[in-house]
Amino acid sequence: MPSTELPFVPPATVLPKVAPVRVGEGERLRSVRLPGITLTVRSRPPAREGLPPALYVHGLGGSSQNWSALMEQLEADVDGEAVDLPGFGDSPPPDDGNYSITAHARAVIRLLDASGRGPVHLFGNSLGGAVSTRVAAVRPDLVRTLTLVSPALPELRVQRTAVPTGLLALPGVAGLFTRYSKDWTAEQRVRGVTALCYGDPGRVSPEGFQHAVEEMERRLQLPYFWDAMTRSARGLVNAYTLGGQHALWRQAERVLAPTLLVYGGRDQLVGFRMAQKAARTFRDSRLLTLPEAGHVAMMEYPETVAGAFREFAADKGAAGTSGDSVGGSDRRDRSAGAPGDGADAASASGDGADTTILGS
Repeated sequence: MPSTELPFVPPATVLPKVAPVRVGEGERLRSVRLPGITLTVRSRPPAREGLPPALYVHGLGGSSQNWSALMEQLEADVDGEAVDLPGFGDSPPPDDGNYSITAHARAVIRLLDASGRGPVHLFGNSLGGAVSTRVAAVRPDLVRTLTLVSPALPELRVQRTAVPTGLLALPGVAGLFTRYSKDWTAEQRVRGVTALCYGDPGRVSPEGFQHAVEEMERRLQLPYFWDAMTRSARGLVNAYTLGGQHALWRQAERVLAPTLLVYGGRDQLVGFRMAQKAARTFRDSRLLTLPEAGHVAMMEYPETVAGAFREFAADKGAAGTSGDSVGGSDRRDRSAGAPGDGADAASASGDGADTTILGS
């Protein structure tokens, strides 16, 4: 097989048996069969009936487990579910092998349409942030509010630390990396991912680290693991090159839902400088900056992110029961100033993060 070809991936019906995915205390999993895809959905029973629904969408290489901490923090505020995108977590690959941003967005839309849960509070991180932006732009009826944690939106100057991830999109790179790293243990891999994604890897508890190692061991047994990673990375890079109405920043301009933007000052994958561009682009936005956080602020500082969302939803009139409509949304373009430049800023507290909230 030429090195530029992706490996053959057997149909989901003949995939090998691997260790079961971890289900945290108070969580439950269910499988949802939709046209062309089967999705695993993680949820927590809401604290009471009538809470507004929420859906969480993870990033490249992640899974619904990335949202467990935030879901627990918000269980008294929303009826939360987190989806494993096709080919990630416990969801098998899509039938057509399509891992583009559009295909991932289509999967989210199909899930929401099938469940009848919309409009939802939609959360997205990294790749999931790009997917959620597209969903909010093309199906505003499904989105009550939008919360984006380090969304993967196009950058002109990509950070050097983000280049290796982008290189996965190139033909043959995944195969080369697989051969180069074949002797790496799951623990070594998790340490590398943690160092890349966390502002302070020391915030990962020993128990959390062990759970991550177990999940990495499980994923490495899946024959489609690198295929899903490679094709999704390629789909993200391709989305960056699209112009016209399909361009991600153009679609961000079309988002009507009130949007909470969360950026980490130590993010090695999404440039912190993009926070201001995002705040100017999303027409009704609020910006939360966490100088000590990395790429996955909802995992590092779940209490702070939860508190910011709770206040944001309340201010936007979107924190009521599931029958409420979004209210108080300001449709004018907003430009949030940088910390210390005279903009109206409020300090947020919770789990020790030094944070600033700016905007509407």
